[in-house]
Amino acid sequence: MAKLGKRLKKAYEGVDRDALVAVEEAVKLVKANASAKFDETIEIAMNLGIDPRHADQQVRGTVALPAGTGKSVRVAVFARGDKAEEAKAAGADIVGAEDLMEQIQGGMLDFDRCIATPDMMAVVGRLGKVLGPRNLMPNPKLGTVTPNVKDAVEAAKGGEVQFRAEKNGIIHAGVGKASFSEEALTENVKAFVKAIQTARPSGAKGTYIKRIALSSTMGPGVKIDPVDAQPSA
Repeated sequence: MAKLGKRLKKAYEGVDRDALVAVEEAVKLVKANASAKFDETIEIAMNLGIDPRHADQQVRGTVALPAGTGKSVRVAVFARGDKAEEAKAAGADIVGAEDLMEQIQGGMLDFDRCIATPDMMAVVGRLGKVLGPRNLMPNPKLGTVTPNVKDAVEAAKGGEVQFRAEKNGIIHAGVGKASFSEEALTENVKAFVKAIQTARPSGAKGTYIKRIALSSTMGPGVKIDPVDAQPSA
């Protein structure tokens, strides 16, 4: 811990923790301070002017990042027959029906995204208490309950990110890796912010995007100017 503290302290020396900077500058600073021995994830945190406890102030959706996430995503698919074969051909890691349900009930959760065909939801519904708290429950609004399993699997594998505002109105997501170029990370950050802006709920009043911060897994956070980060209408 002492070593981590010393390294973080040094990293913070080059970062004005109160300054609001443009996306490009934030990316440059975060990349410069990502000095761990592994390829750190670049993470974005956004504070929104919402209260997700109200139905008309919930923010949830997906966004395809232009440069992908750099993360290997394991995909589980609930499907039968031709749809199961379609899922396997598209690159799904685990495919099944009742057998997959039993595996998950037995504690198997070795996947990052769960997709289901509509006819499988009676089976998947029994896993609500297991998948729900982990944000793995298939959902039509997120495109994870769909007859088109090929596109859903390919999107998950290709860099699609799911987002959901927590109780305090904060959204967290990984938007790439420290090894990405500055241009790729900048594109990803702007695409993510645009998706959040587009997902503004009807019940949001006043300032919607209040704060944005960018950081690497082990590095200090850098504050982004929310006005600069949002595409003009």
